[in-house]
Amino acid sequence: MPRTRAALLALTTLLAVLAGEAEAFASFDEVRREFRPSDTRVLDRNGELLQRVRTDPQVRRGQWIALAEVSPALRTAMVLSEDKRFYAHSGVDWRAVSAAAWGNAWNTRTRGASTITMQLAGLLDDDLRRGSGGRNLTQKLGQTVAAQQLERNWRKDQILEAYLNSVPFRGEIVGIDALSRTLFGKAPHGLDAREAAVAAALVRAPNAKPALVAQRACEVLRAMEAGTKVDCEALDMFASAALQRKSFEASEGIAPHLARRALTPTLSLWEREQDGIRTTLRAPLQRFALTTLQRHLRELRGRNVEDGALVVLDNASGEVLAWVGSSGELSRAAEVDGVLAQRQPGSTLKPLLYAQAIAERRLTAASLLDDSSAQISTASGLYIPQNYDRQFKGHVSVRTALAASLNVPAVRTLVMVSPASFARQLRAVGLPLAQNGDYYGYSLALGSAEVSLLGLTNAYRTLANWGRVGETRFLMARVPPSPPSPRGGRSDSPAIDPRAAFIVGDILSDANARARTFGLDSVLGTRFWSAVKTGTSKDMRDNWAIGWSERYTVGVWVGNASGAPMWDVSGTSGAAPVWAELMGFLHRNEASRAPAPSQGLVRSRVRFGDELEAARDEWFIAGTEQPLFAIPGAAAESAPRITAPSDGTIIALDPDIPPRHQRVRFEAEGRGLQWRIDGKLFARGSSAQWLPWPGRHVVELVDARGQVLDQVKLEVRGAGVVANAKR
Repeated sequence: MPRTRAALLALTTLLAVLAGEAEAFASFDEVRREFRPSDTRVLDRNGELLQRVRTDPQVRRGQWIALAEVSPALRTAMVLSEDKRFYAHSGVDWRAVSAAAWGNAWNTRTRGASTITMQLAGLLDDDLRRGSGGRNLTQKLGQTVAAQQLERNWRKDQILEAYLNSVPFRGEIVGIDALSRTLFGKAPHGLDAREAAVAAALVRAPNAKPALVAQRACEVLRAMEAGTKVDCEALDMFASAALQRKSFEASEGIAPHLARRALTPTLSLWEREQDGIRTTLRAPLQRFALTTLQRHLRELRGRNVEDGALVVLDNASGEVLAWVGSSGELSRAAEVDGVLAQRQPGSTLKPLLYAQAIAERRLTAASLLDDSSAQISTASGLYIPQNYDRQFKGHVSVRTALAASLNVPAVRTLVMVSPASFARQLRAVGLPLAQNGDYYGYSLALGSAEVSLLGLTNAYRTLANWGRVGETRFLMARVPPSPPSPRGGRSDSPAIDPRAAFIVGDILSDANARARTFGLDSVLGTRFWSAVKTGTSKDMRDNWAIGWSERYTVGVWVGNASGAPMWDVSGTSGAAPVWAELMGFLHRNEASRAPAPSQGLVRSRVRFGDELEAARDEWFIAGTEQPLFAIPGAAAESAPRITAPSDGTIIALDPDIPPRHQRVRFEAEGRGLQWRIDGKLFARGSSAQWLPWPGRHVVELVDARGQVLDQVKLEVRGAGVVANAKR
């Protein structure tokens, strides 16, 4: 008897201690708040799901599911299977305890006495969690006390809801959401009686063989549908098929690349909602952008182009409204994020170049530039830029040169500005180059450096914002940033003169000015005000369309992630149609008005000598306006001379280029001229093209009597050409 009393005293003391510990159980709201899915939800600005990404590789746990969102069949199956008197007891089913004790005494198999509440207590408290060898006496007693404590502080519906979200089912699957989506491919509210029976059977034997799970599920289904014949054989086949399903993908949605960026640890300072990471994107716009890009790329099948990317920015805030990193299923490199990949931008750098030249008062929108063959001497030899159509337009205004995307005038502009200075300008607008300006030389005017689509689009946003640079962001911030002021009011100086930014925007919105290259009925034209520029990199490896409206800046790239060239894809057939559709979608219910001119701009009537272009009203930075623009010295007669190539030029032949495409153009000033090479008559006129061959040569300019007027010496290095090609 003393031993019995001591044992009872010890048991009472232990229960008291355990009861004290149970007081520390978290509330239902705390448990729900601390619940962490194995997947992170990336949301748009309004909380709509964009992408679901698995971030916990140890366990598969879905979202917390409210009890009202769980099918009645599953709730019934779980209670019948695990705790028939769940709604009657206060945490411990003493009748079941007695039955279990009696069964143990007579070595009879029973269901067990662990209630749903007791199981939940074991799931919530690591000290009470069941080990591989089962729970010891202390854990069982603690579980009993904790269950009663839970019943005093939680409602029955809260206990069942927390249990369904916390109970392990099979393998790594925890909680009803992960189970429903993995095994049945549906949300928990859609589970029928057969699926609910299989789910309940897995709680009792989570890793059992399919046949045993099916047998147990059949028993549950009989209990659920009392008096109804159950086809256990069919249920066996169904359970076997369900247990083999793996339909819950690691990541799914419409913004995989943006989601990857949003999940980086360095962004932990941004606002993160409990139900996911809230981004600045608009889900309807993201869906439209993705489907539009994919549809357009399907239309380009047969032209060796499979990849594309796009980004949409809010001009005022810099918020990313759409981010499509690839064409997805159409791409063999879908993991590559085309929004951030470094690519050659082609002619899309020209607006920034002309803005700098106008701001430095080297040019105006009406200044004349010579679009003719140019041979520019560099440290590595001659640089001979060509236009896209291999034709020249003669003298054209800056407005025409930029809008029609003429290459030679852009290179001549860079000669004025200098590559080093232009590289500094690019850095100022957020486009840091891998090398200095001198490394790229004059080809920098035509986009020989590499930039990202995001960086380039934001640089155009700088033009839209009167030259003021702003950072982009794609996560909702705790405190919204203040938008840039278009009329000043901030102490920081703009990266681009706002007057030059306005003039460039006015040029890029001028359909008439771009007509010489793109025609009047171009896809670049919109029914609302917009400014846009296309670009194509060397060998057609990249095609771009970047532009802005009053509120948005949109950038689109198409090409191949592998760097393979496209076939017959121009500025208006590649990225431009996608750009135009996006702009139309953005402005289907929104107007876009032309910006008002800033201070320091004047509009003046101009004429052009020799009627090179029609007279028009043109915008100028105050002090740079003039009424007439004509070719300097057009009426003056100068002494005949060779203007290109220069004396001492070294020409390097490229063995990868067919010889017939490596001609050198000779240019001279004067009339009645003839050309001789190494003493042999070669051509007549002020210009000529010569197919070079290796060696040192003397080029002479002579008159009709054979008198030498000028001469230069040049050297050709590299592979030779066949003899009959020297004519």
